[in-house]
Amino acid sequence: MIVKMKKTVTQKDLESFKTYLTKKGFDLKDVSSEAVKIFGIIGDTSKLDPADLRVFENVENVIRIQSPFKQVSRDFKNEDTLIKINDQVTIGDGSITMISGPCSVESYNQLKIIASHLKKRGVNVLRGGAYKPRTSPYTFQGLGLEGLKLLRNVADEQGMAVISEIPSADLLSTFEAYVDIIQVGARNMQNFHLLKALGKTKTPIMLKRGMSSTIEEWLMSAEYIVSSGNENVILCERGIRTFETYTRNTLDLSAVLAVKNLSHLPVIVDPSHAAGRYNMIAKLSIAALGVESDGLMVEVHHKPEEALSDGAQSLKLDTFDDMMNDLHAMAKALNRPLK
Repeated sequence: MIVKMKKTVTQKDLESFKTYLTKKGFDLKDVSSEAVKIFGIIGDTSKLDPADLRVFENVENVIRIQSPFKQVSRDFKNEDTLIKINDQVTIGDGSITMISGPCSVESYNQLKIIASHLKKRGVNVLRGGAYKPRTSPYTFQGLGLEGLKLLRNVADEQGMAVISEIPSADLLSTFEAYVDIIQVGARNMQNFHLLKALGKTKTPIMLKRGMSSTIEEWLMSAEYIVSSGNENVILCERGIRTFETYTRNTLDLSAVLAVKNLSHLPVIVDPSHAAGRYNMIAKLSIAALGVESDGLMVEVHHKPEEALSDGAQSLKLDTFDDMMNDLHAMAKALNRPLK
């Protein structure tokens, strides 16, 4: 439920209003802007009659939010949420954020070669899997903690931020120590125990869409994190499972437009996992900019043929350079900085 206050409201009136709702067991979230004073009422508002709130003379309007994902909806907060990673990276401010790196952390030398190249092309967020939840138990599962340490060391050397995927809630404190963005993979999108745990941290979360999840289910998962206390959530469209088998998944670019309309959270696109084919990545990335995505996450490897995971969807360094040239041209046409 949203309450809009009159411009003439005083601090004393606000405190009286807050006390009234607190005694009824509700929490208030201030989502005001410079132009308007607005509060969101958090809790089970099904038994709260809007007419009861209009008794307060400084209440201008009361709106009941109908969507099940209340705090992440634009009804609750109309302004875009900005996720600040460091002095170089702000996701959701109109710029296009590039996130790139190998699927899996394999060695210090591998990371250094890739990261140094990416940094020269203006990429400020390094991705890499340290814990790899794989479909087959016989494939490479990642270096674990050692992988996180390598990511942190190389990123610090290059002046980059780090994003990596967390497999379970028991590793939260470890991830808080080594990464700047915690990624929730598609398989864990509805791991509600993990989502609630991530709501207790201040570290930004990137929530990937589940491979068979609807947009509403995706946003409801984001609601778990935000309602538990962490508002720094980035959504990631990475393709969904359909009847088509030519590509690894089907990239749902319409979902980006839909989520931008429904939610204030930033949305980035992962064309690598969507296509599963390196020769499609560049054009899908350009298309993602066309639907106003807030960024891209692209897998890169200096020797894809030797990669321990997902080599077929990883761009070579020179191919990545060609794509970046095209993306800069597209970004210029859209009047949006690419960084």
